[in-house]
Amino acid sequence: MAVGCWVSGFVDSLVQTSLAAQLPFCTNNVIRHFVCEMLAILKLACADISINVISMAGSNLLFLAVPLLVIAISYVFIVGTILRIPSTEGKQKAFSTCSAHLTVVILFYGTIFFMYAKPKSKVTAETGHQSVTEAFISLFYGVMTPMLNPLIYSLRNKDVKAAVQNMLGGKRLIKHK
Repeated sequence: MAVGCWVSGFVDSLVQTSLAAQLPFCTNNVIRHFVCEMLAILKLACADISINVISMAGSNLLFLAVPLLVIAISYVFIVGTILRIPSTEGKQKAFSTCSAHLTVVILFYGTIFFMYAKPKSKVTAETGHQSVTEAFISLFYGVMTPMLNPLIYSLRNKDVKAAVQNMLGGKRLIKHK
């Protein structure tokens, strides 16, 4: 599965880059965005980009919407199974196990959909400038989400939790001295 993800991501990037490389660029070549995104590059082209847009829409559907749909459907079945657990303690433990993954999924897909699914403001669309909110979300997606991912999962480990509590407890004792 990991190799499939890497190969499909590489092939998709190769297709998108190849399509964009064939376009003529005859306007200002400055992209005023926090990161260099394909749509910002395509806006600089002085030719028809409809093939590129259709290709990107297909990629978004295949690599974003379909996995999110599969995750959502699987969580419907998971929640249904958890609710059939007779003990409250068992339900809490099962929901606790799912919470880390669900948190990461919400952070990842929430920022992606905010970046790509929300309508652009008129000023942003005309000038090509990225708003402060869009830059912040882009930064959050590119830096914070990958940084929080291992932290969220590692806090599920009892040894890591104990070490963090010891570290925080030690700091509190030092502050009170």
